[in-house]
Amino acid sequence: MFVLRFLVPYLGYLFSTFIKLTTKLTVVHGERRERLRAADRRFIYAFWHQRQVFFTVSHRGDKMAVLVSRSVDGEMISETIRRCCGVTAIRGSSTRGASDAVRQMITVLRSGLDLGITPDGPKGPKCEVKEGVMYLARKLGVPILPVTNASSNRLVLKKTWDQFQIPMPFGRSVVVYGEPIEVGPDDDLKAKAAELKRALDAITAEAEALVA
Repeated sequence: MFVLRFLVPYLGYLFSTFIKLTTKLTVVHGERRERLRAADRRFIYAFWHQRQVFFTVSHRGDKMAVLVSRSVDGEMISETIRRCCGVTAIRGSSTRGASDAVRQMITVLRSGLDLGITPDGPKGPKCEVKEGVMYLARKLGVPILPVTNASSNRLVLKKTWDQFQIPMPFGRSVVVYGEPIEVGPDDDLKAKAAELKRALDAITAEAEALVA
């Protein structure tokens, strides 16, 4: 088991590189992200847990940090993300290490990096936004940028809680951005979570249609 955990980050990097080299990628609504960058605003990427593998391909080299749980598997995931994307992993979740994670996020944002979060992770329910990401956006004072992806050639792990997707080589893939979502001090977090879910569902449907 130790050997496997040691090897997975390296194998993940090699696999991610192979996917990147053999996939035709299209970006849709990229101007939505560029507007935030032009205004020199930091933000939180929000994407469904099931689509995080291709995120390590499409956003490799981005100046960002990703929230990863403090579970044993989280250590392996954080190292894989670091090698695949060249990004920092912040360890914590809504149940473990939440306060420390918030402090790390504030430091990360001040250093000029963006954040990445799966609002339905790490255990679901599938494609349901937890209010924690809305709380973080309000606490940190940054907008949420919905983002998704779809691949024409992929493996779907149907027995996992979210039907986790693994992109396969020699396919077409698309990344779609939604409109940024602001969370003000007086906003209802439940309503904002529903707004983010609608946005993610809409752009995911758009992405799926583009690779069908």
